[in-house]
Amino acid sequence: MKEKKILIVLASFYKDISSEMFKALKEHDYADKEKYFTNMINVPGIFEIPITISKYINNYDGFVALGCVIKGETPHFDFISSSTTDAIMKLSIENKKPIGNGIITCLNKKQAKERTSKSVEALKAVVNVLSQSNKSYT
Repeated sequence: MKEKKILIVLASFYKDISSEMFKALKEHDYADKEKYFTNMINVPGIFEIPITISKYINNYDGFVALGCVIKGETPHFDFISSSTTDAIMKLSIENKKPIGNGIITCLNKKQAKERTSKSVEALKAVVNVLSQSNKSYT
């Protein structure tokens, strides 16, 4: 099997949260690690994740979107979260490439810190999809 390339796009708006998300990834030992090459790009916030993935869509086999949005007092949280999630899904479907959505949407920093392991779940999802066989079961 050819080595698969995965790009991790990490939004660093909440530096302490993104650092913990990255730390969780580094500590995680996913199956068949030698079959995957990962690279990482930092972006300012989650809104920049879809455009970054779009720029590199032909250079990687899969992507992991990581970051955090914490609800404030305005509807900004809803608009940013929804539009980013929609754009990620659209990119994934149109390009037939897995994009693990590890973007944490929380009400406060305490919740976000408790969910930094979502980065590992997003990576596992991408690895799972990339390792699926092309066999059809009819």
